[in-house]
Amino acid sequence: MRNTIRTLALAAAFGATALAPAAPALAQTQVLNVQDADIRAFIQDVARSTGRTFIIDPRVKGTVSVASDGPLSKGELFEVFLATLRSNGFIAIPTGPSSYRIEPAENAARGPSAGRSGFVTEVFRLRTIDAAGAAEMIKPLVGPQGVVTANPRGNTVVVADYADNMRRIRGLIGQIDQDRAQVKTITLQYSSASEIARVLGDLTSAPGAEGKSARGAVTIVAVASSNSIMLRGDSEAIARLIPIITDLDRRAQSSADIQVVFLKHANAEEMLPVLQQLVGQQPTTSGTASGGKSTVEAAPATAATAGSQRANLARYPGANALIISADPETQRMLAEVIRQLDVRREQVLVEAIVVEVSDGTAQRLGVQTILGSENGNVPFATTNYSNTGPNILALTGAIVGQNNLPEDSDLLAQLQEAAVSSLLNTNGMLGAVTGTLSGDTMFGFIINAVREDNSSKLLSTPHILTLDNREASILVGQEIPITTGEALGDANSNPFRTIQRQDVGIKLTVTPQINAGGGITLHLRQEVSAIAGTVTTNNPELILNKRVVETTAVIGDGEIVVLGGLLQQDETISLERTPLISDVPLLGELFKSRAREGKRTNLMIFLRPRIIRNDADARAVTGPRYEFMRQQPALTGKDGVNALDTVVIDQLGATPPNVPPPPPVQAPVPPK
Repeated sequence: MRNTIRTLALAAAFGATALAPAAPALAQTQVLNVQDADIRAFIQDVARSTGRTFIIDPRVKGTVSVASDGPLSKGELFEVFLATLRSNGFIAIPTGPSSYRIEPAENAARGPSAGRSGFVTEVFRLRTIDAAGAAEMIKPLVGPQGVVTANPRGNTVVVADYADNMRRIRGLIGQIDQDRAQVKTITLQYSSASEIARVLGDLTSAPGAEGKSARGAVTIVAVASSNSIMLRGDSEAIARLIPIITDLDRRAQSSADIQVVFLKHANAEEMLPVLQQLVGQQPTTSGTASGGKSTVEAAPATAATAGSQRANLARYPGANALIISADPETQRMLAEVIRQLDVRREQVLVEAIVVEVSDGTAQRLGVQTILGSENGNVPFATTNYSNTGPNILALTGAIVGQNNLPEDSDLLAQLQEAAVSSLLNTNGMLGAVTGTLSGDTMFGFIINAVREDNSSKLLSTPHILTLDNREASILVGQEIPITTGEALGDANSNPFRTIQRQDVGIKLTVTPQINAGGGITLHLRQEVSAIAGTVTTNNPELILNKRVVETTAVIGDGEIVVLGGLLQQDETISLERTPLISDVPLLGELFKSRAREGKRTNLMIFLRPRIIRNDADARAVTGPRYEFMRQQPALTGKDGVNALDTVVIDQLGATPPNVPPPPPVQAPVPPK
């Protein structure tokens, strides 16, 4: 009944206004006077009066009361309608040019803008303040259905709220997003800018300190070139820091002229000459006093520094410290140089792979003959070749001597020794036939046939760790004696021989230099040497095979490159024969000796440098190598206890390095 009365009253008011003989402007106005009307019926009446279409959500229920003290135009009526919906927890969301969807206001933030009096979304790009801080400041001002989101990456704030409240939030952000920071530069006279900046940073960040209010509001920057401190932030916070800076700088003026600087990473012996050159002091030489005790090294200054004051520098080896005696300005300058040089240096692990494979072949076929007699009745004839063995003349001499010389004869002993040596140096198959023709005429021939195949390989992986720009070397091999001189003395009374020991094996000498672009410049020398044997049977001097590579190369971090190589193939063919008779078919083969030797050598040297920047990199290269040695069967006993782990734990008192786990294997993705 109430709804019917309300509808009739509203219609009568609209109709009366429309029929009244008023001006044309008043013909488009209505007067609202609704009390406890159903909201759905109210929405229908407004739709008829404004000519707009409304889609009502099923959750829109309740009653409304609204009254106006005068006639309203269609535009004013629609604005009052939107405000009435908002006060009852509903909102009209545009869906077309003149259509709206009415639903609860709890979904307003997810919908589009609803006009000047509806729900709107706006993005604020901040210039001077932090997005997170601005969002916390705005949240209390946003309505219950509003949303505030901070985007730190773009320093923006997204706000969704009713249009009238958005105007108030926009004005607030415009007031607070202004750069009111003050920049102040303070030039120091006696103190170091970097030291003062560090002290101020610790002071303002200390818990409970008075200067903690300046934390985040004041930025402190040290300018080394002008020895100045730059402060940027709130003027009051800067005003509290300026007296502190002035007082510290004033106290440095009255401080002692001697300063002791303890180095953390650099070597005081190496740094001392550099600093002495900066102040004009004669560089000193390193050394310690007798008895092995550390002494202070110093030298008189040869040039005066600023302010006509002399600067003296010294070092104390026992503590790796530098002692500086100078005016405050010179001390500040030297302290800044020390700070930049006293840093942890990077290291380089150089890994080399030396691979040498050699193959050798030999083929020999020779026939030696002899014909003669002991008393010379038969002409003597023989064929003897150098590329086959044994020496038929040595064997014949031993046989003749055995028959004609006394057993204790020195000549017989020498002939027998030569024959035995010739036989021992013979390889392959050996066949001999001897006999007599008539009387004391004897003949003989020796056939020697051999085929020899040999191969060898050398595979070594030396690696060494060293500091950047610091030379290092590693040698894995032997020291062998090499004769350098020999003298028999007068009448062989005091013979002596001088020898020199020489390193033979794998030797790597390297000086790495880490470049700014990530590459590594290597100054290196790689040497591979081995004993090849003696010169001859009667000459015991040694022959050494040596491969040396000395170069400078630029290699990327972790890259493998070939440093040097040798591909060599040698082949020797020899034919010794007796003229004329060796040309006779078939028979001539008995008067020839053939030999063929071939050797092929493949040598390659590979190199891989790796930069070790921190402890994690060092553990990453140490773990796999430790585990490789640990897995050797000889280091694990029957009880399962590893000897290497025992030494590390018991003798070093440390935990064995752990090998990093392999990356997880991802299951293959089935094709779509």
